[in-house]
Amino acid sequence: MNIEAEKATAIIGPSGCGKSTFVRCLNRLHETLPMARVDGEVRLGEEDLYQMDPVDVRRVVGMVFQKPNPFPTLSIFDNVAIGLRLGGMRNKYELQQRVEESLRMAALWDEVKDRLNSPAVSLSGGQQQRLCIARALAVEPEVLLMDEPASALDPISTLRVEELVEQLKGSYTIVIVTHNMQQAARVADQTAFFLNGELVEFGDTTKIFTKPSDQRTEDYITGRFG
Repeated sequence: MNIEAEKATAIIGPSGCGKSTFVRCLNRLHETLPMARVDGEVRLGEEDLYQMDPVDVRRVVGMVFQKPNPFPTLSIFDNVAIGLRLGGMRNKYELQQRVEESLRMAALWDEVKDRLNSPAVSLSGGQQQRLCIARALAVEPEVLLMDEPASALDPISTLRVEELVEQLKGSYTIVIVTHNMQQAARVADQTAFFLNGELVEFGDTTKIFTKPSDQRTEDYITGRFG
């Protein structure tokens, strides 16, 4: 797969087909699992990510998970700032600027600007997910991986996450795993269909959903299985 820069790529397929495993390979989280094995290469430009320090990989390839996972003992501000502090940023003004910028990019600033010192867990589920997106954006990654980021959210929060993907993909390369084919059609420029651990088809989203090349893709998107 050649995932295009500054576009959104959707990964679709039935449960257990390897979508999340594939995405976890892109920022080397997969290898943290016991007995995990990885073959092949993942390249970001000319660099093979498997020849880099894993910590450096996760700075340039951020990830947002299915369920919001803010650090429960930290405030809203500190949740966004933690990656910056771990990276050595100490200037208070610089931290404030970057946190505000990240919260604005995640469409959350107006909702939390008056309670930045409140616990992150005081936010609603949809707000917590956008906070996690802000946390990932704060360290200025090149790629943002999103593993079913809206599956645990209500319809209004889901819409906000989709709008966010639309806004961000002009500046970031986004890979989004989704069970929701309508969501893939709405937000993705390219779509990959996985089945039983195999990449069956990959291409322009419009073509995948209207004129797929593989019968298995057509069977899946028309609801014959999955």
